Amino acid sequence: MATTNDFRVGGVLRMEGELYQIEEYTHRTPGNLRAFVQAKMRNMKTGNLKEVRFRSGEEVEMVRMEKKPMQFLYRDGSDFVFMDNESYEQINVPEKAVGTGSKFLKESDNCDILFSEDGTIVAVEPPNFAILAIAKTDPGLRGDTATGATKPATLETGAVINVPLFLNEGDKVRVDTRTGEYLERVKS
Repeated sequence: MATTNDFRVGGVLRMEGELYQIEEYTHRTPGNLRAFVQAKMRNMKTGNLKEVRFRSGEEVEMVRMEKKPMQFLYRDGSDFVFMDNESYEQINVPEKAVGTGSKFLKESDNCDILFSEDGTIVAVEPPNFAILAIAKTDPGLRGDTATGATKPATLETGAVINVPLFLNEGDKVRVDTRTGEYLERVKS
């Protein structure tokens, strides 16, 4: 068993039969009261955020996770097929485990897959940034750079994001896969 002293951002613990990943935590000692640890944790199955208060030094069940780099090959129905870069073994990963980053995955992208102690797939971490081409959007006009206004654009993977007015179909953009935001235009 581990204690709250072992908390690290990105660490995984088991509570109420569910796996939670620690997103942030702070150790607090309010005046003459007992110290405690306030943690924001994300449920790895549902994605919901939960704030929990632990007593300082309280025992918790930390789960050891194994991170393995794998290459995304293709979609097979609702599953995503990944290949191990070392053994070339292929595995099917359900869409729920891939999460919201699935809409920015292209074939041959490398991702980190998190396995729990018993070998089950817990989550897939796509690359933080993706360079994707705009497949469909309204035509851009020359000089539409000063206002900061945006328009919807469908990317080559099918994801829809907001981009500046001056971008056209075929332009490549860098997207933050964690938030789904447009970052910049990429010159080919």
